[in-house]
Amino acid sequence: MITATDLEVRAGIRTLLTAPGSGLRVQSGDRIGLVGRNGAGKTTTLRILAGEGEPYAGKVTRSGEIGYLPQDPREGNLDVLGRDRVLSARGLDALIRDMEKQQARMAEVADDAEREKAVRKYGQLEDRFSALGGYVAESEAARICNSLGLPDRVLNQQLRTLSGGQRRRIELARILFSASDGSGGRSDRTLLLDEPTNHLDADSINWLRGFLQNHDGGLIVISHDVDLLADVVNKVWFLDAVRGEADIYNMGWKKYLDARATDEQRRVRERANAEKKASALRVQAAKLGAKATKAAAAHQMSKRADRLLADLDDVRVADKVARIKFPEPAPCGRTPLMVTDLTKLYGSLEIFTGVSFAVDRGSRVVVLGLNGAGKTTMLKLLAGVETPTAGGVEPGRGLKVGYFAQEHDTLDDNASVWDNIRHASPDAGEQELRSLLGAFMFSGPQLDQPAGTLSGGEKTRLALAGLVSSAANVLLLDEPTNNLDPVSREQVLDALRSYAGAVVLVTHDPGAAEALNPERVIMLPDGTEDHWSQDYLELIQLA
Repeated sequence: MITATDLEVRAGIRTLLTAPGSGLRVQSGDRIGLVGRNGAGKTTTLRILAGEGEPYAGKVTRSGEIGYLPQDPREGNLDVLGRDRVLSARGLDALIRDMEKQQARMAEVADDAEREKAVRKYGQLEDRFSALGGYVAESEAARICNSLGLPDRVLNQQLRTLSGGQRRRIELARILFSASDGSGGRSDRTLLLDEPTNHLDADSINWLRGFLQNHDGGLIVISHDVDLLADVVNKVWFLDAVRGEADIYNMGWKKYLDARATDEQRRVRERANAEKKASALRVQAAKLGAKATKAAAAHQMSKRADRLLADLDDVRVADKVARIKFPEPAPCGRTPLMVTDLTKLYGSLEIFTGVSFAVDRGSRVVVLGLNGAGKTTMLKLLAGVETPTAGGVEPGRGLKVGYFAQEHDTLDDNASVWDNIRHASPDAGEQELRSLLGAFMFSGPQLDQPAGTLSGGEKTRLALAGLVSSAANVLLLDEPTNNLDPVSREQVLDALRSYAGAVVLVTHDPGAAEALNPERVIMLPDGTEDHWSQDYLELIQLA
């Protein structure tokens, strides 16, 4: 169980949330959807509940085990195998290695006493292994990984050789494995999941939905996948970015939507009535105030009008929207980017080999392939942030690249919002950059906030702001709609529709591909090039 008491959450000097009392509580059987606009404090609140951050005020008490999936997992040792990372959730990875060492020792030692010692040690390790589920647990881990689109080939690779999406699915598998009893059942562990469907295909999302529906412990999930929320959650915590408060709804998603709409209608109606009465009182007060003998009565009427408005619940104002518009592309030649025989290997592991294609001025290209086919790696090579094993990326006349990384690698987490945009646009004027950040909903004290403390959606907006200031004529976009609320996502899609430069897009979002209106598809890992057709939309969801 997790209970937050008198919680106050801040980012810098900006108050994100005040929640008096102990209403924010998750218990076994609670499946809570934590929702709100980008920047409302969802990710920050979840980190605090998980014990990864400290509240500005109040306290959080935890009992039982917690599995926390952050939005941007940062694994420690990237040399470990994917399988070992998953098994480490229950300490099985270390036990298996120790058992293998004792097996080798039993086979190697000639001394009977040493062999007997190794046998006893192996027996002790095997008892511990069995207590943790043993080979049944290994099978369960493999089943979870397979359900999340992680085949044995991926699990036998080091984390550093995997794509960002594969590493994130490894982390999700690790957490779900920790919440399983090893025989397909569920534990009472509390799961805190921040955008768990990112990088999952349709089949994996369906499987995850069933897992979470059957989870016996507590659950808090942040997700912009409304279908997942509708099918899984039985409570909703709505973080209101306008009021800085949390509204708690003890009901499922669809009833919550109806209740919130009804609540907003009530607030609007009550405020309209109160404003009408207050206006009448003030008119009357003004008439009485002209007479010295009636001044006290006029003052009382004015105070009553003020109280009428002060006692009302706040009416929700229209959500602010980032005004996203990709840059007017700088002039360039007919073919600003040429890819020739591009090959990428990690050691003996081949990602793709001999891929060739051209990015012409103003062209629209989608890079497709199953998870692990090398889509993110391809964009990194085109952006020049990784070096190919063979082949090359040849810039044409006037090439100016703008790169959006799905893991926000282009941002410096330790630098402020202002320093990040200044680094992205060193030649721009200060007022120009302040206006740009304001259009992307960054202003005031938030400019001094470290980028690492931003939510995933805010990081996306900051990275996109850097692109807008770049005057790029070739945009390399890797999952640009990840972590965005529906309103912000539509802004990105509108920007894609109107951009006049060339775009190379990697996405799991069919809407992003439709907005791009692509001409061509590059299929990885083979590098096959094809004309775009609507049939590829289904493949985008599956990939």
